[in-house]
Amino acid sequence: MSNDAAVAVPEVEETVQAAPEVAEPAKKPKRQPRYHVVLWNDEDHTYEYVIVMLHELFGHPPEKGFQIAQEVDLRGKAIVLTTTMEHAELKRDQIKAYGKDPGIKACAGSMSSTIEAAPE
Repeated sequence: MSNDAAVAVPEVEETVQAAPEVAEPAKKPKRQPRYHVVLWNDEDHTYEYVIVMLHELFGHPPEKGFQIAQEVDLRGKAIVLTTTMEHAELKRDQIKAYGKDPGIKACAGSMSSTIEAAPE
């Protein structure tokens, strides 16, 4: 092959790519409002009942259950969980459905529980 032959070079069409659009900074998703599940004191339930209930319904270890039982006894109420409205309603209903304390013959039923909006 000789170097005398001219080589035809195909023309290359230049393409211009548009700069990618700059996305707006991602907005943080709005956090759902939080609610406290509040356990109220009464004289119809033992510390043992409260400790076992909190362990079964909330997974609180016995030490934390004792601390909450003590707070309920001394202050009249205690926050047992802060969560979304739907979950708070479920947990409140589970407390109300838990049943009476077998350690107290005069126990009329479950403990009282309410939901309160948590400050933001």
